[in-house]
Amino acid sequence: MAGIAGKVVAITGASSGIGAATAEYLAERGARLVLGARRAERLTAVVDDLTARGGEAVGVVVDVTRREDLARLTDTAVERYGRLDVLISNAGTMAVSPFDELRQDDWDAMVATHITGLLNGIGAALPVFRRQGSGHFVNVGSTAAHVVKSPQGVYAATKAAVKVLTEGLRQESGPDLRVTLISPGFTHTEGVGKGASPETAAALVRQRDEIAMPPSAVAAAIGFAIEQPPGVDVGEIVVRPTAQG
Repeated sequence: MAGIAGKVVAITGASSGIGAATAEYLAERGARLVLGARRAERLTAVVDDLTARGGEAVGVVVDVTRREDLARLTDTAVERYGRLDVLISNAGTMAVSPFDELRQDDWDAMVATHITGLLNGIGAALPVFRRQGSGHFVNVGSTAAHVVKSPQGVYAATKAAVKVLTEGLRQESGPDLRVTLISPGFTHTEGVGKGASPETAAALVRQRDEIAMPPSAVAAAIGFAIEQPPGVDVGEIVVRPTAQG
């Protein structure tokens, strides 16, 4: 199946930012969406907005650190639409801080969300894709995996793990599955600086407001990867603001 129309797409972290923008982009092009996020009210608002404009979407409350939540997301797609064509692993946290602050709970949260969460998605979707003989993993990484900047050391390390896991999955996927890494640069989302120390958060928000690109730019990159014809695998797309060094 080429294009986007009719494809069943599950998205984590879909209640705001890149996830919500991607849901809007794909819904406008006829995808059938299963949206996952932790915040039920925000998720419901996104689903209601899409369906009010003629899109097809359902929401599932999902914490990606829980295997059973990812299984429920993929099960919902199969039960509702009979298949799952794409899993977009987008959930993330950016509670960056200098190492000297020793914010180990934040470190744990980034590891659990970006690494364990990604693996939980693979564990839930891979058996479905194998049964179908088709499927597409789209994993959202970061340019932080390419260029490490202080104080983003732990964040960058987890996104580097996303890059490595995505490549390993691609090599094992075989001729029937597709695996894409989307590596956004600075993107204007509410998550920038959230959970960081006041000083770090203020600096990140200031930089975001000066140079960040809209989430719709990342959504379009994801859409490009999804719409390719069978047999064509877009391995990685790096998309960043022109002002980002």
